[in-house]
Amino acid sequence: MSWKNTEHRFGSISIALHWLKYLLIVAVYCTMEFRGYFPKGSDGRELMKQLHFMLGLSVLFLVVVRIAARLLAPTPKILPEPPAFQEKIAKLMYLALYLLMVGMPLAGWLILSAAGKPIPFFGLELPALIGPDKALAGDIKELHELAATIGYWLIGIHTAAALYHHYVLRDNAMLIMKPERD
Repeated sequence: MSWKNTEHRFGSISIALHWLKYLLIVAVYCTMEFRGYFPKGSDGRELMKQLHFMLGLSVLFLVVVRIAARLLAPTPKILPEPPAFQEKIAKLMYLALYLLMVGMPLAGWLILSAAGKPIPFFGLELPALIGPDKALAGDIKELHELAATIGYWLIGIHTAAALYHHYVLRDNAMLIMKPERD
């Protein structure tokens, strides 16, 4: 398998970035769901929160790399070609997913910054983006939580669309993102 995208399929770099982002996003959501199993102030809850922050920032890093890769390489064509309205819906969906993957980590970074808390990143402490403002931290947190709920829907719709393309339309949309087996 080529590491570069072609007109017919994504390359190994794009495929690896896609599936690694997927795994990280699953882990980000899991850490917030699992945090509820631990009492407030406990070591387990703090660990879940720290992992959530660091994994979320990792998603941001990978998305920036993925956007650069997407700008530098061709995007494979779906065959048979979908109707124009489906192409427009797909572009809007990708835009929404990318806004989520960029906006959510940035919102988390802003929340920690406004709350005056450290921003952990695997042994490093990132700089605050804004000064302390508890009210602003609360407002951003509400938006962050709303966006997280919307994220569940976007991910579900994205997955359902991939399965629809594969099993109903029987086009190559899912195959061009699937790792090849030797």
